[in-house]
Amino acid sequence: MSNYHKFNLFSFHGKMKILHISWLAFFITFMVWFNFAPLLQAVKTSLGLTTEQIKTLLILNVALTIPARVVVGMLTDRYGPRLVYSLLLVLCAIPCFVFAFSTTFMQAAIARFALGFIGAGFVIGIRLVSEWFPHHELGTAEGIYGGWGNFGSAAAAFTLPTLALWFGGDDGWRYAMAVTGGLSVIFGVIFYWTVTDTPKGATYYKSHHVGAMEVTSRGDLWLLTIMKIPMYAAMGLLVWKLSSPAIGMLSTDISYGIYIALVGLYLFDIKQLWRANQQMLIKPVPAIHRYSFRQVAVLNVLYFTTFGSELAVVSMLPLFFADIFTLTPVMAGVVASSYAFMNLVSRPGGGWLSDRFGRKSTLLILTAGLAIGYLLMANINASWPLWSAVLAAMICSFFVQSGEGAVFAVVPLIKRRMTGQIAGMTGAYGNVGAVCYLTILSVVEYSTFFVIIALTAILGFVALLALQEPSGTMAEINDDGSVTLIDVS
Repeated sequence: MSNYHKFNLFSFHGKMKILHISWLAFFITFMVWFNFAPLLQAVKTSLGLTTEQIKTLLILNVALTIPARVVVGMLTDRYGPRLVYSLLLVLCAIPCFVFAFSTTFMQAAIARFALGFIGAGFVIGIRLVSEWFPHHELGTAEGIYGGWGNFGSAAAAFTLPTLALWFGGDDGWRYAMAVTGGLSVIFGVIFYWTVTDTPKGATYYKSHHVGAMEVTSRGDLWLLTIMKIPMYAAMGLLVWKLSSPAIGMLSTDISYGIYIALVGLYLFDIKQLWRANQQMLIKPVPAIHRYSFRQVAVLNVLYFTTFGSELAVVSMLPLFFADIFTLTPVMAGVVASSYAFMNLVSRPGGGWLSDRFGRKSTLLILTAGLAIGYLLMANINASWPLWSAVLAAMICSFFVQSGEGAVFAVVPLIKRRMTGQIAGMTGAYGNVGAVCYLTILSVVEYSTFFVIIALTAILGFVALLALQEPSGTMAEINDDGSVTLIDVS
């Protein structure tokens, strides 16, 4: 076997080149998406913002990502990762620049809301990597893509404050943020000229519908209709937080108007969904072309718990350590970073374990470990030595992020031409989880917060029992009507 085909992390040829270019693209999207948090104090001072306005910007930063991941997944399946990722990197630099040079809260708020779209970049790479790697390497490859790309947020935290100081002056933060936007544009061009959607000679299977997900049974259509509700409910929850007296960005009338609009969008979405699948309702889909949406639903629930809890915990962990152990903000931030650092090895590790020991069994073990990890964190108090609390956070983090890697070791093995849409919905559920957990955190104690996450992990474990281990082949139809069988086990 030539080096071109081996899984060699130090290679930059063939499929390995695609993997490295992909995780770098994802890394840059996360760097741009989370360039605000490390420069938060400078932004607050420069724009004369209140603490509540800063909190509003943090909420707006993730608000658009839920629908964006679904939309971008559909576009990826239809037009290919090369074009969609390149456009996303270039176009999302615009709100990055607008935020960097904004002078009012409203300008900053609109730009931050629009920047939530870049959080959908993750979905594109999932489809691209799945085109280049065989099933027995797919979990490892997707884990490296997700774990190393995810580290872009930590890279922003480490480098941007230093960069702002290097530029100097009151506007140093502006130039530091603008640098991330410039990187996004440059890499968008590089991505377009160095990537192809598939290996030479392979077919890129496109989804049949851009506006709605395709299912293959009546029961799955009803299940998908139900699974869309939490996504709209989470956006409603964000509206509720923005209209709360503490933030007060939206008036009561405007918030009610948005609630009505969300209900209308949901009904329109369901109408499109049933219209796209009407042929299936009339004539059953041949067995060879069917897939089980139940698989997707289970993965949604698991990603709600894994990535949803990661986003929520990363947001609150510095404050948690500062409060429990009376640490300075800087020390608390350093200690809490141990949780995020695990991403570099945990997520690829979860994918590798799935490749070696089976998708379902790996997920069952990791989900059980996740529940135990959060129950452990619920018991942390001031009597614990600080090192033991950090160790507990790292153990919990291992199971959380390995679980994320294991989830996306399964996603590309369900239906090839719909991988972007499936990844988009599962990825969106991670953001839904974050919104729900952070809302819960605002009304309960730390220990209760961790216990609630553990309980949802137990629910995820029960749901996992309904997951079918990917096996055999999945079928895709070529343009000439012939059928290609793709190995999934």
